[in-house]
Amino acid sequence: MLLVVPVPSWLLDLLITVNIMFALVILLTTMFARRPLDFSVFPSLLLIATLFRLGLNVASTRLVLGQGYAGEVIHAFGQVAVGGSLIIGAVIFLILVVIQFVVVTKGAERVAEVGARFTLDAMPGKQMAIDADLNSGLITEDDARRRRADVAAEADFYGAMDGASKFVKGDAIAGIVIVIINIVGGIGMGVLMHGQQITDALNTYTLLTIGDGLTAQIPALLMAVSTGMIVTRSNSESELGETAGQQLAQSRTALMIAGIAACAMALIPGMPLIPFLLVGVTLIVVSRRLSRAERRKAAAAALAVTATGEAAAASDTPEELMEQMRVHALEVLLSADLVDLVSGVSDDLLARVKSLRRRIALEYGVVVPPVRTRDSVDLPPSTYVLRVAGVEMGRGIAPVGKVLAIGDQLDALPGTPTIEPVFGLAGKWIPAEMRHSAEITGATVIDRGSVLVTHLSNVITSNAARLLSREDVRVLTEGVKRVSPAVVEELIPNLLTLAEVHRVLQGLLQERVPINDLPRIYEALTLRARASTDPEGLVEAARAALGPVVVSAHLEDRTLRVIMIDPVLEQSMLEQLRPSEIGSQVLLDPQRIGQVVDSLRAAVAQAEARGWAPVLVCAPALRSAVRRLVAPQTDGLPVLSYQEVTSSDVTIETVGVVRALDPISA
Repeated sequence: MLLVVPVPSWLLDLLITVNIMFALVILLTTMFARRPLDFSVFPSLLLIATLFRLGLNVASTRLVLGQGYAGEVIHAFGQVAVGGSLIIGAVIFLILVVIQFVVVTKGAERVAEVGARFTLDAMPGKQMAIDADLNSGLITEDDARRRRADVAAEADFYGAMDGASKFVKGDAIAGIVIVIINIVGGIGMGVLMHGQQITDALNTYTLLTIGDGLTAQIPALLMAVSTGMIVTRSNSESELGETAGQQLAQSRTALMIAGIAACAMALIPGMPLIPFLLVGVTLIVVSRRLSRAERRKAAAAALAVTATGEAAAASDTPEELMEQMRVHALEVLLSADLVDLVSGVSDDLLARVKSLRRRIALEYGVVVPPVRTRDSVDLPPSTYVLRVAGVEMGRGIAPVGKVLAIGDQLDALPGTPTIEPVFGLAGKWIPAEMRHSAEITGATVIDRGSVLVTHLSNVITSNAARLLSREDVRVLTEGVKRVSPAVVEELIPNLLTLAEVHRVLQGLLQERVPINDLPRIYEALTLRARASTDPEGLVEAARAALGPVVVSAHLEDRTLRVIMIDPVLEQSMLEQLRPSEIGSQVLLDPQRIGQVVDSLRAAVAQAEARGWAPVLVCAPALRSAVRRLVAPQTDGLPVLSYQEVTSSDVTIETVGVVRALDPISA
């Protein structure tokens, strides 16, 4: 309607005021938004504001050219804001145009373009990080869906901002063209239609045109600044002002040096004394206050440590001493500066550990014992330790205020290089404020809690056999008895004791074979125990019954890539197979064992170079002995039997053969 229907001057004043305040509200909203997605409607609002402003330009042009008057707001900007001077008004208008078009708009357009490109490039890595957190039990299905929606929304937002920044650029160009048209049209109207002198027409219509241009360029400049601000914001837990204040005040030395420099400049002859001295003294005072605040914080931390030590010394009752003496199955020790991880909110360390215990129970059939979490003043800063039965099984760092970025293009980011503790990937601990910058480079960013819980998950699964207690086996057996009583009554205690069943389940867990299908395991043990109660044979019988489950953990696109043993070598190993106290062993001479291990390592390296994760297969009678022989030399290479492999309907692809020289031929 603004483009078509004439509006009275009083209504135009109201609409211009709304336009200016609307732009101011948008600018302030972008300043107080914690992350760009909190203001995801900004691209649409930018388009609406641009069209509204252009409509006001058309309506004001109609009044300026038709009546020589366009309301009090435009008159005030033409007279009061520029002092009624044509030259001053023109200069101010040109300065605003240069600031908006050359500086703000151009920069915002470039940032939006780069942000959109890098956000799209980082989407696969973010999706993989979400899938990894979901698989490790760190997040629920609802959390994963919400995070995937955030990733998609972020990509849509930056894509929309890339296009919306063109509106700002076009608006700046349109403003310049409209001003030129208004000046030329105004002079024509004054001279040709109203018979004015050219100087009078120039002065009247140019001042009105400049006033009109200022009323349009000021909100346009605010919108351009809002555009640049929102595309340069990174995800943060606080507002822009709070984040800027914290980071600017992180170095009291910098403030002190700046204050001294300002005071020194005040002493230079000819320099104004008051402004420089006022700013310098202010910076020095702020620096001194920060220094005192740091000393108070350090003193409070020291008092807290002393109070903790005194409380520990006072806790000397027999019950408390016995509690301290008790060895816990699982422990997480945190340094004093990491206690913020246990914050008590919904996604803190304790809640994540609870989700982890549930996931491992469903995946492996093991009831993970409660994890004791406590702080330790003996640990270095930012350090955590994972213990199993009182023995340290893992150690890592989780610096406060930082996140772990894993990728290949981290050299430009500030931080401390490190090695991810589970998968051994190279990464860097970067400030949390740099998360967005790392993500747009394609890096995977992981928070401190996720790093610790992933490490804990690896420690638990690696030590599941040690964590499975006799009491756990009794509870699990009682659960099976309620569902399949005949299976349990036939096996325990008629054929096997609970201790022997416990040993079999531990043997399965040592090779990360799930024991959640206990009825099938007990049925296989019942059949095997009638012939022999040898622990190794019982484990192999249970593995054979779980063949499809064992194989499924090593499939890639329904294909199992295997490394075979040369038939001649395998027959020789069968002939040299001997029982022992620790299980069956292959008694080959040391030289030939070295040849077997070297050949296996070469075959594994060739397969891994092609991106495959192979398994070694052999005769069922040899499987346990071969695993005992090669696992320590090949970083736990899975060893399967022919019986387990053929029990599943999968494609088998041979990717290597293990050979060794015959001592006679050699």
